[in-house]
Amino acid sequence: MSLLLTRRRTAAAVLTAALLVPLAACGNDDSGTDKDSASSAKPSDSSAPGSGAPAANLTVLAAASLTDVFKEAGAAYEEENPGTKVTFSFAGSQELAAQVKQGAPADALVTADTKTMDGLSGETGTPTVIARNRLVIAVGEGNPEKVGSLKDLADTKLKVVLAAPEVPVGRYSKQILDAQKIEVKPVSQEPNVRAVLSKVELGEADAGLVYKTDAETAPDKVDAIDIPDAENAVASYPAATLKASKHSEAAAAFVAWLSTPAAQKILQGAGFQQP
Repeated sequence: MSLLLTRRRTAAAVLTAALLVPLAACGNDDSGTDKDSASSAKPSDSSAPGSGAPAANLTVLAAASLTDVFKEAGAAYEEENPGTKVTFSFAGSQELAAQVKQGAPADALVTADTKTMDGLSGETGTPTVIARNRLVIAVGEGNPEKVGSLKDLADTKLKVVLAAPEVPVGRYSKQILDAQKIEVKPVSQEPNVRAVLSKVELGEADAGLVYKTDAETAPDKVDAIDIPDAENAVASYPAATLKASKHSEAAAAFVAWLSTPAAQKILQGAGFQQP
């Protein structure tokens, strides 16, 4: 009896083991499949769908003269990079620099001159010039005061408005006036180029020095008097990421995009020159 019982127990153990092997194998296959499916189904948190650029809500500090063109550029970038939102804060470059130094939360910076950007070298990545611009004399529609050149701005009967000298366009204005030995006594000095343009648009000034691209934003209210290249100044627009950005990869992708053919087409369509 003892030998028979032992044989029966052994046979039962072998049968049980045979049944458990395929079940264990099935369990391992299911577990592996679930793990792979979860990994492949999980969406990336760092990249926008259909794009290599990381998805993020970006804040870009930009010179006032970029107001109109960057709104168009931002919309184009968002369309190319679903999941990314670009919010701009426009002001004079010197004001933007002050915001950066005060720790304002932002991801990238674009100024209207290299001097301002260079002064923030400890706060930014390596800047890249994305566009250039030139100055014109903005006058009221129809040029009622018959302004024809920089020399006319010295007429004390004219109400001339300039940007403050610490503002890039104000610094460029002083540069070209000093080079031609023209003394102008402005009725006011404004914090950015759009404020200068507004004074002329509203008839509060007869003339003002602004960027060519700004004058082109108000063709029904302002005429632009060209300044010869030999008497003019070239404004450079550098763009850089901010080291304090919480979205460094996304910020770098946007800054790099500003030099692409798509972005350059928008900038040049607004009157900006090639970098």
